[in-house]
Amino acid sequence: MALHVMEEANRCLGCKNPRCREGCPIHTNIPEVIRLLKAGKLNDAGWMLFENNPLTTVCSIVCNHEKQCEGHCIRGIKDVPVHFSIIENYISTTYANQMTQGPAPSNGRKVAIIGAGPSGITIAIILARYGYQVTIFDSKDKIGGVMRYGIPDYRLPDSVLDDIAYRHLELKGIQFRPNTTIGGAIGLDDLFRDGYQSIFVGAGLWRPKTLHIKGETLGHVAFAINYLASPKAFRLGERVIVIGSGNSAMDCARTAIRNGAHYVTVFNRRDKIAASQYEASYAKLEGVEFEMMKSPLEIRDDGVVFADNEFDDEGKLHAIPGSEKLYPCTGVIVARGGIIAVDEDGHTSRPGVFAAGDVAHGASTVVHAVAAGKRVADAMHAYMQSLPMPEPSPYANAPKVETIDASVMSEQVLG
Repeated sequence: MALHVMEEANRCLGCKNPRCREGCPIHTNIPEVIRLLKAGKLNDAGWMLFENNPLTTVCSIVCNHEKQCEGHCIRGIKDVPVHFSIIENYISTTYANQMTQGPAPSNGRKVAIIGAGPSGITIAIILARYGYQVTIFDSKDKIGGVMRYGIPDYRLPDSVLDDIAYRHLELKGIQFRPNTTIGGAIGLDDLFRDGYQSIFVGAGLWRPKTLHIKGETLGHVAFAINYLASPKAFRLGERVIVIGSGNSAMDCARTAIRNGAHYVTVFNRRDKIAASQYEASYAKLEGVEFEMMKSPLEIRDDGVVFADNEFDDEGKLHAIPGSEKLYPCTGVIVARGGIIAVDEDGHTSRPGVFAAGDVAHGASTVVHAVAAGKRVADAMHAYMQSLPMPEPSPYANAPKVETIDASVMSEQVLG
């Protein structure tokens, strides 16, 4: 592995105006990272990656590299681009195993993060570096959000997220409160009452985007986010239709094949697949078929009725009257891409409440969620620094009740 990584690193031209960096949504300084690696300074390269992107290990695996860093590599114009994904994964995973730094000194301020997805985790880590006391709330029992429950394990192993939970959250003193939904027994007012000066809402797309057509409530229909979270819980049969063509749809199609489906077809409203070429090519390789320019009209017990689409003179998409056909299937997965109004830095209409990620902008990629998280973390930091220090509890000086060590007490009883 190391030999292959160094071969790729040596192919980097070290451009003065690196196109690869511009192609990265978080502007990773790729040439400098590679230069440090080639100079034998792997730890420095790893530190640079994590300072810029707390989820660098995840992004090295799931990023759409062909359209971002690698897709902008100047070598790719006439040759094969430098595969930075391989280099990033090697550096980040190797360096991560040595990360043992504890929490930063507390600055006396508390922050609440609602949702342990990529934006929430990014913000939590960045604010913890400033010394904020951070608590993450999530309705699930483990961190990761859509990274854990929406990306199949064969693409992103749970062990990667478990390592983040340990090295980036536990070691930095970030608290995690699982199985907790904000908006039920606990609301935003309760969080402000308990001393949180700022709240981030990044709860993700756990409410699926529906088609709003007849038949979506039938028993053989699943929404992508629910299906990917627990595919073995669904019985969709051997002939499955996936409606949508994004990366999530590719994940659903490939997962269905791994769970017993023999015929899987992806239907898309437009003439181009929304997923990356990389993900779509794997789906095709595994036997997934594609039907383009089709609009779903109704889901029935025996299949889905689609109409053919066409573009009008203004470039708008329309269904062609009279083109309706029933496509038989035994199961249907709806994989379409709760929105909060925010500005580009995540401010909502309520002071102290910020939002980003899926809950604010709709479904996105991990790296774009990290980019949004970095902007919001800076905005939250600026906001809280403008506030007075929180008032101490009126019971701060209450006398402490003496506690007795259980082992000592047992010896006293036995003695």
